[in-house]
Amino acid sequence: MVDDNHVIHASFDHHGNKLKYCRSVAPGSLVLGELEPMIGTLEDDVTYPEFYRLGNGDLLFAYRSGTSGRGNLVLNKYDLTTGRWERLHDILIDGENERNAYWQLYVDHLGTIHLSWVWRETWLVETNHDLCYARSRDNGGSWEKSDGTPYSLPITAATAEYACIIPQGSELINQTSMSADNDGNPYIATYWREQNDSVPQYRLVWNDGKKWKNRQVSSRTTPFSLSGGGTKMIPIARPRVVIDNDEIAFITRDTERGGKVTIYTGNLRDCIFTPVDVTDFDVNAWEPSYDTELWKSQRKLHLYIQNAMQGDGEKVTDLPPQPVYVLEVTH
Repeated sequence: MVDDNHVIHASFDHHGNKLKYCRSVAPGSLVLGELEPMIGTLEDDVTYPEFYRLGNGDLLFAYRSGTSGRGNLVLNKYDLTTGRWERLHDILIDGENERNAYWQLYVDHLGTIHLSWVWRETWLVETNHDLCYARSRDNGGSWEKSDGTPYSLPITAATAEYACIIPQGSELINQTSMSADNDGNPYIATYWREQNDSVPQYRLVWNDGKKWKNRQVSSRTTPFSLSGGGTKMIPIARPRVVIDNDEIAFITRDTERGGKVTIYTGNLRDCIFTPVDVTDFDVNAWEPSYDTELWKSQRKLHLYIQNAMQGDGEKVTDLPPQPVYVLEVTH
């Protein structure tokens, strides 16, 4: 992430490792400095580091401390004025040594931080279940449910707001994406399999300001099983979602469509989503990412695309260096 002083902040190469964090040596420089601690505590077992930019220019840094099935969500904040990190929450979401939260986070144009997550009971992905929600209106200090009810922190399985009840064994994926509409209502992109079906489908879960709803986005026909431990070679990608007024775009990849980059477009008026392939080549195990800040500030959707491979169950694959593309998507 780049802060408002034009300093790059980078964190990389983690899966249960000591924190690796550095920043550029000067504003505007692409040269990164030496590794340094952020806070100095809870930094020995870091996984899934993510930066987010707040409305006032400060940054958030979220990561899991602990292991899959036995971890907590830690939240730090970077003060742009002082140039220092501070700990907001040692434990924002508490796995209680029995489970962990796999989250996705979004900061909307109003400055509200939206946070949703699935629970996982063990390191096995089939123990993913349910979809929960929290939000903060004060840059991560305090948290509340969608109806404004304050949370007593840390949030646990017993106190969480459940946006959608999804049983274990539903091919429910973890760590997808969120967005929000012009009114600050949250939207969550994900996929799972209904109990009476064999095919996982992309789905949209959202709150209209009164209650939680969900709709099926895709019409896939190919079953697959999301089970086992370690990294998975999954035939579909975790979706990314962007919202422009009431128009919604799901960014995906699906072997059923030849492994191309696909965008499902639609709206909630008719709940009809149409897939369009935006590449003519297979990206294999690619997972969507885009320039979040460019989208928020200028409504320009720039996708980062690279052919990638993924071994199943912590295996590696032999793939030579691949070209990187920035795909500029026009309306």
